[in-house]
Amino acid sequence: MDIYFYNTLTRKKEKFKPINKNEIRIYSCGPTVYKDATIGNMRTNIMQDILRRVLKYNGYKLKHAMNITDVGHLVSDGDEGEDKMLKSAREEHKTPLEIAKHYTELFFEDLKALNIETPEIICKATDHIPEMLEYVEKLMKNGYAYETSTAIYFDISKLDQYPILSNINLDDQKAGARVDVDTEKRNPYDFALWIKAPKNHLMKWDSPWGPSYPGWHIECSAMGQKYLGEQFDIHTGGIDLIPTHHENEIAQSKGECGKIPANYWIHGEYLLIDGGKMSKSLGNVYLIKDITKRGYDALVYKLFSYSCHYRNKLNFTWEGIDAAAKSLERLKNGYQTHKNGNDIVEDEKIKDLEKRFHEAINDDLNMPLAMGVVWEAVRYEKKSTKIAELLLKFDTVLGLKIDEEQKAKKLEIPEEILKLVEKRKQAREEKNWEESDRLRDLIKEKGYEVKDTKDGMQVFY
Repeated sequence: MDIYFYNTLTRKKEKFKPINKNEIRIYSCGPTVYKDATIGNMRTNIMQDILRRVLKYNGYKLKHAMNITDVGHLVSDGDEGEDKMLKSAREEHKTPLEIAKHYTELFFEDLKALNIETPEIICKATDHIPEMLEYVEKLMKNGYAYETSTAIYFDISKLDQYPILSNINLDDQKAGARVDVDTEKRNPYDFALWIKAPKNHLMKWDSPWGPSYPGWHIECSAMGQKYLGEQFDIHTGGIDLIPTHHENEIAQSKGECGKIPANYWIHGEYLLIDGGKMSKSLGNVYLIKDITKRGYDALVYKLFSYSCHYRNKLNFTWEGIDAAAKSLERLKNGYQTHKNGNDIVEDEKIKDLEKRFHEAINDDLNMPLAMGVVWEAVRYEKKSTKIAELLLKFDTVLGLKIDEEQKAKKLEIPEEILKLVEKRKQAREEKNWEESDRLRDLIKEKGYEVKDTKDGMQVFY
């Protein structure tokens, strides 16, 4: 059965034509390990997991590489600011190596909790400095890069087209702060390949241009080429990477070998929080552990993400997570009911369900449509082991562990919080609304949230 993907490069849905049918090669932009990965980051990883599972469902073998950015990503997507790793290390009073190790471990713990498959190749930026240096030297030799007193820059004027993915008109863009960073740049949108390090810079390596460190974009070009070749099948990432990181990856590859590195570029949309942006200032930056601390299985978030196509914005609410938790429970119970059933189900019905599920996932990873077929199978009036077996086959794509018992974690509320909740309950009974609000705010300051429901007060972490 044919597979179709929306290709950011061509801005249309296309039939997937692999370079080598025996092995699909994929590159995914992994985390910059200077802080916790948010549930927004994890939405992208869930999309990439579904992509893997769909390709395997179709019988393909995979060679999938994902980078770990532990140097080179500045606090701005331009060329200004300090390295995110160094900033985090200073704030947490740790070394960059300690920061990278800590947040890399947390990232993979989240992947495990979400039952997200680990790519075949995990490559750290700091382990590939020689490959990056070689890549930059090749760009210099080919005439696509030049040296200033502060950095080695890529010269976008040498390209036949820039940008390609974002399709913006550079003439309509304001130069902005990036121009002021290095007045030696030939073009406002030239970007740093390699940055000359100040004397006190913690992360630096010897290079033909003195002690220095890589820019953000060069790592993916160098590692992608090392593990997957000059051209591979698919490149994935979040939509935020299109106008800078992925645009510049393509530029580097064209300068180094004359080729666009991937044939298909697949990007996941943003996650919204209560209809708005996720930000520290709004206090709505959520992690997977925030979901599990409220007593939900992490897989609830995975199922929640299937309610929306990966190319559409998904709105996160706690009410939505609660509904997804109930759905996961119904899904697991439905599987068990069919597993214990002995009704006879026609082979034609099984084939029809499987065909429609297969068509849905092959249609640009259409998980909302696929879940519609899953629920039709769960609710089928005849309870049969055949349906149970089909649901297990579907779960090789869903990754929800439907044959395992639901994991609900009990939320342990400290005695101090319980006493405040009791005092608030009393204040409300006495209609002392001012005191009730004061206690609610005090509970929130201590890291908990109290909600008034028809079943009484509920406390969340």
